[in-house]
Amino acid sequence: MRRRKSFNRKRRICGEDEARTRLQKFATANLSPRYSGNPEHKRNPGDFGLEPPSSPRLGKSLCDAVKIYTRGDASELLTSAFSKGLFSIQEREGWPQNVWAVTVDGHPVEAQLEGVGIYHGYPMPAADPFRDEILARWERP
Repeated sequence: MRRRKSFNRKRRICGEDEARTRLQKFATANLSPRYSGNPEHKRNPGDFGLEPPSSPRLGKSLCDAVKIYTRGDASELLTSAFSKGLFSIQEREGWPQNVWAVTVDGHPVEAQLEGVGIYHGYPMPAADPFRDEILARWERP
């Protein structure tokens, strides 16, 4: 598998006060993120309903490697990331460009905005220096 040589160094987690403000805005408008998935990050299609069912691409990190096998698991991680305010400063159409979570086994994952409130996610590669920041923030109450 081809390894990434660099990672997006512009990624920044939203500050806690700003995250609370944005979460309140979502709650007031009754908006919640949705998980769509991406066949390039799946070895096994599970219940994701993807077209094509799965199409792992060289160099892409696979959800299977961190035991995310169902849409429910992925959606739960996305919801947890939002509730913890672990999303990016950068937005598009009012939605965070990126959202981060950590699996029950301690693997950081990143979700990326695809459309209005719709995300697909993938495990963060071990070489990504941003992993440590995600792990540290996830542990905060």
